[in-house]
Amino acid sequence: MANSRIRCVIAEDEALLRESLVAQLATVWPELEIVAACEDGGSALEAIAAHQPEVAFLDIRMPGLSGLEVAASLVDAGIRTEVVFVTAYDQYAIDAFERGAVDYLLKPVARERLAATVGRVRERLARGSQDSGQLAELLARLATVVPPAPRAEPLVWLTASRGVETRLILVDDVAYFQADSKYTVVMTADGEALLRKPIRDLLEVLDPSMFKQVHRSTIVNLRAVAAVTRDETGRGTIRLKNRPETLSVSQPFMALFRHM
Repeated sequence: MANSRIRCVIAEDEALLRESLVAQLATVWPELEIVAACEDGGSALEAIAAHQPEVAFLDIRMPGLSGLEVAASLVDAGIRTEVVFVTAYDQYAIDAFERGAVDYLLKPVARERLAATVGRVRERLARGSQDSGQLAELLARLATVVPPAPRAEPLVWLTASRGVETRLILVDDVAYFQADSKYTVVMTADGEALLRKPIRDLLEVLDPSMFKQVHRSTIVNLRAVAAVTRDETGRGTIRLKNRPETLSVSQPFMALFRHM
């Protein structure tokens, strides 16, 4: 491992903190190759599945999938990546971390603490000692002490445009949302409309029990799902109740369906 390139994925939804962590890692771990710097959990999960990095720095709280949910999906998928959690919430997490074999960083990240964490991660990588069982145990402990992220009341109505017409759409009537550049396509049984909001922002205002991200660019309403099938590569396909098209579920997101 000492002579090979070590790859890393970073997931942090705050741009300044993400850029700062990238810059600090370049200083304390110059040979590290950062293959992706993501702003949400869904993008991080897909990046880790695609690149199979040796290490990942995951913010505990992010839009959509949290860092804890991303890590749990890695355990389910058997992806052996050293995880370092980044958190601002030391009051409930430090004891759980100190008893585990997973490192953590407190925001704002201090250079000395980052250097110490990097040293421990490098030692474990050199020993080849990634242990998904220890990560699973830590996640189970954190699940009992980490309070849920505060959320606004779930969105009930949204305003979207269809041509020159502005439409008021009941969120329950949406089959799925799909990213379209800086906007989002809203698909209902009777057609599509355009929402002037990026899909990342929707993850914070939709009911998480009913709307699930199944791809970096797709959020589906579980009420609209007729069936989910898996192919030999592990990727999934969703068949909808009131739409003729099917939706792709990228392989790392299939782990989320196993717990439903």
